Amino acid sequence: MIVGRGMCDGVAAFGAERKLMFKVRSFRFWAIPLKKKVLRGIGVADSLWSLRLGVKPMMGERRVAQEHLFYEFSLERHVPETHLLRSIDRFVELGGLRRELAPFYSEMGRPSIDPELLIRMLIVGYCFGIRSERRLCEEVHLNLAYRWFCRLGLDGSVPDHSSFSKNRHGRFRDSDLLRRLFETVLQRCIDEGLVGGEGFAVDASLIQADASDRNRVDGAAGLPPDAAGRAVKEYLAVLDDAAFGAASEVTPKFIAPSDPATRWTAAHRGPAFFAYSANYLIDADNAIIVDVEATTAIRQAEILAAKRMIERSLEHFDLDPERLIGDTAYGSAEMLNWLVHERGIEPHIPVFDKSQRTDGTFSREDFTYDHASDAYRCPAGKTLQHYRRQFTTPRTGVMKDNSMRYRASKRDCEACPLKPHCCPNAPARKITRSIYEGARDLAREIAKTDEYQTSRRQRKKVEMLFAHLKRILKLDRLRLRGPSGARDEFHLAATAQNLRKLAKLIPMPSPLLAM
Repeated sequence: MIVGRGMCDGVAAFGAERKLMFKVRSFRFWAIPLKKKVLRGIGVADSLWSLRLGVKPMMGERRVAQEHLFYEFSLERHVPETHLLRSIDRFVELGGLRRELAPFYSEMGRPSIDPELLIRMLIVGYCFGIRSERRLCEEVHLNLAYRWFCRLGLDGSVPDHSSFSKNRHGRFRDSDLLRRLFETVLQRCIDEGLVGGEGFAVDASLIQADASDRNRVDGAAGLPPDAAGRAVKEYLAVLDDAAFGAASEVTPKFIAPSDPATRWTAAHRGPAFFAYSANYLIDADNAIIVDVEATTAIRQAEILAAKRMIERSLEHFDLDPERLIGDTAYGSAEMLNWLVHERGIEPHIPVFDKSQRTDGTFSREDFTYDHASDAYRCPAGKTLQHYRRQFTTPRTGVMKDNSMRYRASKRDCEACPLKPHCCPNAPARKITRSIYEGARDLAREIAKTDEYQTSRRQRKKVEMLFAHLKRILKLDRLRLRGPSGARDEFHLAATAQNLRKLAKLIPMPSPLLAM
């Protein structure tokens, strides 16, 4: 066997005397006769003998990377037709947003980064659960589909991650851009017929804030004097806002100096943590998010957010629902009265009621209210009245909790055989009635209908959106601090969910058949 030393292009011939000849480009050539046994020892003989016998080896040809002078490459061909971004791209219209941003750019100086590129990159990040903006820049740089969606081409430069912070704290918040982006996508959902507007569902979910519980301070001590930062300034600015500082008069147990607007909560019945509330108002037909609001994690703020979202949907999109679906948190007397008498909306909401007794005595539902005489009648047929005498100066009798008290006569109760089952430890029975009890009674009547049962099933759609928000979009913990940071993240997440819903419910148009 003869082997050649040099740069080999291939096998030229295979002689009868078991000599292997090589065509070489460098002519320092020498030959060594080798036996078959030696070749087999180095793993070559089997392949050579297979060639001699006409048997093709199974190993593929080794490919050597070679640089070409010219390439023919198209991103359009390499992004699959079934890719999610292709479906989403049909509904992303940013021309109007560019016009709104124009006044926030200077007419002099170096041209800035295209704001449409930043918005499209943020949409990619929130649609695919890329939480880090550093990683988002890396993914857009490497992923062909992301480049196609961001209109970067093959050689377009990806902006630095710091560009997002610079624009977010400046022109994006000054122009309320992310809110406008959400409303633009919502308007597209309305135009496509995905928002019925007859029934809305409302709910809130706790999202953990970017605040460590190790640095917490006692709420009674207040904010430390050395606390500083953008989140602290925002907290001081919303102290009188009923969605944050003025939501409750109760002093919080702990305060996070890094983000004081958060609320220490243990609502998940586990370890307590600092959190914000993400409030969603959705259409019950296709689970399109009609509005979103960020509040501190407390029930009073969530009720206020529901009112704001309903009013805003009517003002901006002329959406006036016939019914509102919610859980018991929205079943307070004040909220039900606002829905029924001020907005004319049917409350498909369980009534928040603590009048049920567990000691075996009569509850309030065992007493009958007479609207004509404004009095209750007990199971024994006796009357419970608001006042049993006339006053020179009329009195409303409304207490601080917006309720009125009805009392039975002590004489009637002492001789009543049902007293052990009614008021065994009191001389006479008393019943409180909310001044908004009419709205509560209407909600109780609605709860007996078949439509209410349908609404209870539809309410699960908003809970599924929160599950999707935390598990798929990975927004179980906020990355930005302060009320503005929570608001920005919730708007972007709701925009991404609506875009994904549009892509799912409206299929891609089929390609035209070639003639």
